Amino acid sequence: MGTPKPLRGKVPVSIITIIICALAFVALLYTERISSFSSSNILKIKPCAKKNPAKKSITDNRNTGSGALNYAADDRFEFDPEECSLVHGKWVFNRTIKPLYSDRTCPYLDRQVSCVKNGREDSDYRHWEWQPDDCMLPRFDPKVALRRIEGKRLMFVGDSLQRGQWQSFVCLVESVIPEGQKSMKRGRLHTVFKAKEYNATIEFYWAPFLVESNSDLHIVADPKKRILKVDSIENHAKNWMGVDILVFNTYVWWMSGLRIKSLWGSFANGEEGYEELDAPVSYNIGLKTWANWVDSNVNPNNTRVFFTTMSPTHQRSADWGNDKGIKCFNETKPILKKRHWGTGSDKRLMSVVAGVVGRMKVPVTLINITQLSEYRIDAHASIYTELGGKLLTDEEKEDPLHYADCIHWCLPGVPDTWNQILYAHLL
Repeated sequence: MGTPKPLRGKVPVSIITIIICALAFVALLYTERISSFSSSNILKIKPCAKKNPAKKSITDNRNTGSGALNYAADDRFEFDPEECSLVHGKWVFNRTIKPLYSDRTCPYLDRQVSCVKNGREDSDYRHWEWQPDDCMLPRFDPKVALRRIEGKRLMFVGDSLQRGQWQSFVCLVESVIPEGQKSMKRGRLHTVFKAKEYNATIEFYWAPFLVESNSDLHIVADPKKRILKVDSIENHAKNWMGVDILVFNTYVWWMSGLRIKSLWGSFANGEEGYEELDAPVSYNIGLKTWANWVDSNVNPNNTRVFFTTMSPTHQRSADWGNDKGIKCFNETKPILKKRHWGTGSDKRLMSVVAGVVGRMKVPVTLINITQLSEYRIDAHASIYTELGGKLLTDEEKEDPLHYADCIHWCLPGVPDTWNQILYAHLL
């Protein structure tokens, strides 16, 4: 028999675990230090022992069907605009989340977006919650929101989609204001909700192109007859002076599919002198006119400026694989496929916004709602809306191809999430 080999001492499993964890921690620390070079803040570093159980806890809660999150076990960090991308995330169904208002309790909603009043019976669209991958959006607290705008003017400027965001914000806060301490003064271009107790106003200013056009006061229904004065903005902008928080948008009116009649100089010459430009070219000129006004007239020490990105339209059901569908009609769930992008969002115009805002002197915060809204084919007004000031007739409702509104959103609904993002920035 040969000489027996000496027995090797076994390393305890606990020591191996500690070594692996330590190596993982060093690797994580190295990764976080590299990422900090491109950011002003350092992400919170978490012990490796907690990371997996936290994610499992979130998954377990979602599998219960309630959609409720265990925030104590959640390993996402609190919202930090420097660190958190709101583009990456998913909609999670959460029956326990109830809207802060309804179209029956808030008296300030237009009939156009009052879907329940207009006959919509399904309600699931009101219980989806946007959850970013890396951080947690704070819940909208009406009293905190009002304290943040106390003594200030908050103004939403843009088209009917921006009017929906404004109405959403008003309805999110109005119920906590005593009856005698609030008022609404409506105007053709400028409407003001006043919270007297807080000495604050929440305003909406109608400027669908931001720059001036022949469709500002009296809407020109035929896009072929609309003319934009892409180098002029002062008639609108003089009403924005002295506002503390400005939230702009402009998109859907540029999406006629036609070349845009763009005019330099005076409207006094009628249609003489305009050029027909591709939408991105005209949009770029118009947005630069807006940016120049902001840079020349806004003091960033006194005024915060936001820009809400494109609100997607859902006019083509084939975009999300429903070849037999009719636009957004009868859709009851969001698209769950990650990074879905349909034909109702124009990346060329998105690039224009990024380029123009990126070169501005005054800092502008983008409220990037496009990707998260792309998924929400279920949340449009559809046939539960009005047309020309009148609710759709039963006959019109039976013809969704021509009458379903797949541009505007039911309220409460998706614009509440846009305001949750705005609220997070205001905090």
